[in-house]
This record gives sequence, C-alpha cells and structure tokens, in this order.
Amino acid sequence: MNNTTTKMSRRHFIATTGTIAGTALLNPISELKADTKNSTALPGKKVRIALIGTGIRGTSMWGSDLTKNYADYLEFVGLCDNNEGRLETGKRIIGTDCPTYTDFEKMMAETKPDVLIVTTIDSTHHHFIIRGMELGADIITEKPMTIDEKKIQAILDAEKRTGKTCRVTFNYRYSPHRAKIWELLRAGEIGDITSVDFHWYLDTSHGADYFRRWHRLVECSGSLWLHKASHHFDLLNWWIDSDPESVYAAGALDFYGKNGSIRAENCRTCKHTKECPFYFDIMRDRTMVDLYVENEKYDGYLRDGCVFKNDVNIFDKMAATIKYANGVQVAYSLTAYSPYEGYRIAFNGTKGRIDAWIEESKPTSDKNYDEIVLFKNFSRREYIHVPFAASGHGGGDKLLKDQIFLPEIGDPFKQCANVRDGALACLVGIAARNSIASKAPVNIADLTSIKPKAVKEYKRIL
Repeated sequence: MNNTTTKMSRRHFIATTGTIAGTALLNPISELKADTKNSTALPGKKVRIALIGTGIRGTSMWGSDLTKNYADYLEFVGLCDNNEGRLETGKRIIGTDCPTYTDFEKMMAETKPDVLIVTTIDSTHHHFIIRGMELGADIITEKPMTIDEKKIQAILDAEKRTGKTCRVTFNYRYSPHRAKIWELLRAGEIGDITSVDFHWYLDTSHGADYFRRWHRLVECSGSLWLHKASHHFDLLNWWIDSDPESVYAAGALDFYGKNGSIRAENCRTCKHTKECPFYFDIMRDRTMVDLYVENEKYDGYLRDGCVFKNDVNIFDKMAATIKYANGVQVAYSLTAYSPYEGYRIAFNGTKGRIDAWIEESKPTSDKNYDEIVLFKNFSRREYIHVPFAASGHGGGDKLLKDQIFLPEIGDPFKQCANVRDGALACLVGIAARNSIASKAPVNIADLTSIKPKAVKEYKRIL
C-alpha cells in the first residue's frame, strides 16, 4: 500500500466537500426540496408549540432561537416548568407573550399544541413524551429519549397507541463533517465496513460540568452512558446503517466525586476557590444568574455544585464493545477529564479506512476546517477538508432546526431521528450499564420489543 501524502488541488477540494447535502451552508434550499407533508411546517399555518422545561437548553436552543429565526413558521402557545421563577425568566429570554404554567396537564388542555418540545431532566422525558402524545401532540424531545428500558417500551407503546410521533433531536448527525463521513461510507469508498474505533474525550471544562449539575446522579440522567454517549451511539447507528445487537462494557468513577481531596456543597460556598482548578464562578454569567441563582429559592437546585461531591454516582471513564446486526464490531470509549475536547474515529473496510481526529474545542490556529483522511488499499491517501460551520455543535444546530421547521428542506442524508432511532441510541447505553452490573454481555433484543435489523430502518417524520 502506498501511503504517500498528497496535497489537495482546488478541484479535488470542491469535489470532496461540495456534495455535503443536507447543509444549507453548502447547498441552496432549492436543491433540497421535499414534500411539505413530511415537514412540521405547512403553508399558511403556523405550528403551535408548547415547551416543557425552561432551563438553559429550553430557553436558548428551543426557545429564543426559534422566536428569532422561525417566527414565520411557528408560535409559542405555552411554557411549563415546576420552578415558577425560572419559568418567568425563561419566558423573558425566549421573547414570547404566551401563557406560562406550572401544571403540565392544564397547559396541554388549554393550549392544545400541535407539537410539544421536551427539555426537562432526562429521567422525566418519558412522562411528558407519553402524556404529550396522549393529549394530541407530536413530540420533539432532547436526547436521551429516556433512561431505562421500561420507559423506552412505554414510549414505543404510546406512539403506536396514539398515532402521534416522537422526534429525537440528534443534532450531531447534522454537522457537515459528520455528514461527509456518512456520504463517504454510503458511497462505498472503503467497501463494506468491518469495524470501528470510536473514542470520545470530554475536557476539564465541559466534562466537569456534568459532575456539578443534576447529571451527576444516575437516577436523573441515566449516567453519561445515556446523557452524553447516546449522541455517539446514534452516530454509530446512523453511520454503520445497522442496528446494535449486543454490548459488553466496563466503567468506573476514578476522577470526580469521592476521588477529590477537597469539596463543598457548591462553588459559591467553598473555601477552596483559590486552590481548586474546577472553581466555577457562576456570578460572572448573567444568564446563569437569572435562570438559576435567582430561582434557587423555589427548588434548591444549585447550578454551581461541587464536582467532588460525595453523591456523584455516574462513571467518568467508560468503554464498550458493540456488535452490530450486520457483523460490524465497534470499540468505544469515553473519558470525562481530558485536557482537550473532541474525538477520534476510524472506520475499517474491505477496501480501505477513514480516519478523523476532531477537536471540538477549536485549536488556536488559522485552521478553519475539519479534516477527514481517506485511505484506499493500494492507493494514496486523500485529505478531505470540511469547512467549520457557524452554528453550535459543529454546525448541526441550525441545520437540524431548518429541517424540522422549514418546509423546503428534505432529508437526503437520512438525518431525521424517529422514536426507533432514539430508542436504539439509548438501548446501547442501557445495555452497557446493565453489562457492567452483570459483568456479562447484554443483548439489545432482550431489553424491549425492538429486534435489531441488519439494515437500519428509516422513516422520515414531522
């Protein structure tokens, strides 16, 4: 095999990056037309939106950004949260004059939304998804869809019973460099995929933040196997184009929680602020103060909790071997205390290999692209440069919302994630958790009524 490196010509650069369909940054909307019946938005009618959960995710990604950029297509008819102070603050941040509620059932009965957006803590997702569908709404939910197999089955049953739909917002699918990887794989550039190496690194800023919030408790988040890694498992399911079949996993809490030599209830009350590298001064962020600090009196939630609290019961290092129904084997790991943020991924195939090392905390250089390296057996490697996109999560946030709310946008990359996609992403993490507890491999088919298929099932919704 000749591994001589080559510089890309302008013609080759355009050829290898310009076909990233599904991104409005690189393709005119006219090229991505789809039947409007497959879109949330319908001509001449605004979609009636209700939102449950007015934390930072609900008020920004699914709040103020929608009122700012999609007002021609939707309108908020109700907001709900169990923290009345945060609810009113959230309403102001979102920029809507719709009614607010602390009673979910009352909101649904009075506002009758077309779509309910669920952005509460993970352990409550299933309740609002199910009741939302039962009360007549289609659902858009943040990942993970839920945190255990019984709740997944309840959601599957509710969707079938009500005829409503649940879409899981896996924005990672939409970033241009990930779409390019999907395109290369579907084009057969490395032949049939045989195995994948996928290693994710959370840094000591972003990674640590999960350990100071409610996510640190497995009963609230399902652990990082669900809250964070369901993103990664969904990417694998989408890239590999098959369903996961079995999982064998290991994990431990080696860095945060009980491992710290100093601790406090939260950073504002800590006497170790000058010596602790994880000190988080929440008072420097006006939005955080308005949403959380000013509203602690209603529910006691501390957004600046100590990462070394003794009640931390999630893992900060994890590894799994995942077998797919089409025979692909995956080696996966996640570390939550790395010096940088990003991931390394490699696809091995019968005709070659794809490599990528993506730094999510962008390096301080003039580099303005993500690099994918394509190796073909008995040939020279190719360097494919995908320009950085402007919106959050590698450019995925805007493209996801465009596809949901704009009737012109199609789904050429099969990025729309339905309830089955949401379930399978969760089931890998749930199987991993169960595997650690049992010290044995866990079969996905034993967890719910979903039976893994060698070729992934696709269904466009909303």
